[in-house]
Amino acid sequence: MKPVVSALNAWSCIVLSVFAIVILSIIGGLFQSNHHTMVGSTEDPENGKAVAGSIFTAVIIYVVFLVFCGLQAYLHVRQNRRGAITLQ
Repeated sequence: MKPVVSALNAWSCIVLSVFAIVILSIIGGLFQSNHHTMVGSTEDPENGKAVAGSIFTAVIIYVVFLVFCGLQAYLHVRQNRRGAITLQ
């Protein structure tokens, strides 16, 4: 199997996905617990649990990106070690 994206794009996607998963999970947890910093003001959303559901959906999408980019990075590493299966 050959990689679809370049090695730089795969590793950049991994770093970005991990960062997004961590940050969005923290923000989603704060909304889910109706923390006063997220829902305490007059301009903040009233239903923190609904907002948390949307944020956790984004986390799931970033996990899918992380799996895909991790597979792409693995394929690049395997290809560089000459472990790729080739037909001659």
